[in-house]
Amino acid sequence: MTDYEVSVQQLNDLLTDDNGDFCMPSRDFNEVYPGILLGNECVATNVRRLQQLGVSHILNAAEGDSYMHVNTGVAFYAGTGIVYHGIPANDTDDFSLSIYFEECSDFIEGALAHKGGRGRVYVHCQKGYSRSAAVVTAYLMLRCGLDVRAALATVREKREIGPNDGFLCQLCQLNDRLQNEGKF
Repeated sequence: MTDYEVSVQQLNDLLTDDNGDFCMPSRDFNEVYPGILLGNECVATNVRRLQQLGVSHILNAAEGDSYMHVNTGVAFYAGTGIVYHGIPANDTDDFSLSIYFEECSDFIEGALAHKGGRGRVYVHCQKGYSRSAAVVTAYLMLRCGLDVRAALATVREKREIGPNDGFLCQLCQLNDRLQNEGKF
């Protein structure tokens, strides 16, 4: 392993408590970075609450209608003024979430630039724990120049998260690519 390669175990160590245990989120959502709210499906399906929070954009990292997805879409938010984008990600180790990293980062970046930089984006999956946390981490790496450890620590500081090992592996691969490209 070179100086910049990071292992899934090292990332898991960042995410666990002193006993090595993962904790589920204690709140429905948290603002994990200025303008980025990370949370669960309860808030995502409560348009009034989203409007109270000043959310201008929704990124659903669990689009679909199976038991592991959140069945919202453009039609659900029609007439609310909230811009919707969804990706049909499964929360499984073998799902290729990385194919959506750039697309999601572009959406988050656009959301934050909305209304002269006053946009707010609600990024969610079912629990706001694995898929959506990985997507926000990738955004911080791709658009904010943070390495994977710093990006994950930034999110974890504000919310209990636990992307699955497959997603952590994909974030490690992104980290290696960005390091090789001299991005940080």
